[in-house]
Amino acid sequence: MKKQITTAILLALAAGTALAQVPQGYPADYQKLVDAAKKEGKLVVYGATDSKATQPLIRDFSALYPGISVEYNDMNSTEVYNRFISERAAGGNTADVMWSSSMDLQLKLAAEGSALQYKSVEAAQLPAWAVWEHKAYGTTFEPAAIVYNKRLLAANEVPQTHDDFARLIQQPKFRDKVTTYDIEKSGVGFMFMTRDAAAYPKFAELQQAFGVAKVRVQSSTGTMMERISSGENLIGYNVLGSYALVRAKTDPSIGVVLPKDYTQIMSRVVFINKSAKNVNAAKLWLDYMLSKRGQTIIANESKLYAIRADVTGETTSADLVKTIGQANVKPIPVNPSVLDYLAPAKRMAFLKGWKETAGKK
Repeated sequence: MKKQITTAILLALAAGTALAQVPQGYPADYQKLVDAAKKEGKLVVYGATDSKATQPLIRDFSALYPGISVEYNDMNSTEVYNRFISERAAGGNTADVMWSSSMDLQLKLAAEGSALQYKSVEAAQLPAWAVWEHKAYGTTFEPAAIVYNKRLLAANEVPQTHDDFARLIQQPKFRDKVTTYDIEKSGVGFMFMTRDAAAYPKFAELQQAFGVAKVRVQSSTGTMMERISSGENLIGYNVLGSYALVRAKTDPSIGVVLPKDYTQIMSRVVFINKSAKNVNAAKLWLDYMLSKRGQTIIANESKLYAIRADVTGETTSADLVKTIGQANVKPIPVNPSVLDYLAPAKRMAFLKGWKETAGKK
């Protein structure tokens, strides 16, 4: 379990400091929202994004809107969901903004009435699949990748498709050496695997291959990459590509494949709590994250792959589409269609099938 980290940036307004300027191109009355947010003076965000990756966003937001402190609570995706619903049920204070890689859990909360409907001034700049009823918005464009140890796999062994991967891991060399998410504990891992079940015609064979390999499961991307880098595992499946591609630039042991038959694209979903205590500050934050300025920080400093097509840099949607090919990019839509496998009976049936095939030891 990822240790919860609370980050607070507290910036006081110095005497004579001018009011923050309304971003260029925004409505003139946006200043009223800025002023109201400054009166609140605080914003609480629950997120499943590493604190290190979030820091550049918080710093820049605070520079743009001085006087608003940002408290960021870093948890894994299941913790984000569970903490929010437990605090809400108890009637206590909770997050103003929810931001998580577990798209299905985020959409579940939004669809059940937890999300404020707010039409961001930046909404038109996002792909249509990334906006749901102006309640939930995608913020990133992150691939599900195959990650492998470059020292221990020959070039001709590296799989390029899902079929290649399923064949490869059934070889004796890969027994106890394959890793993926623990789909019972990882929200994003469960979502990726259920989307594979819908997208990949040979999913049953893939599960059987995991069983042959005696797959080792983890609850975080970081743990999987550490074990692949060390050689304890040789290859990992559905690893969050944003983290893996960045690590591969500095770790000579890490290789990354974006499957050529199809590559799933996850987008971290953000929404404003309908009962947010600091609702105006929350609106500023959401607009900022979707703005070209915020997306440029996401791409070039947070390294999370910006969703906006007009952002330049290596970690952008445009760069990934060029690498993978438009036809092979399969974005997971920000809408309630991702909730299909969260129905209790269907979730239990899927987990049961996983344990009986892929999860057997």
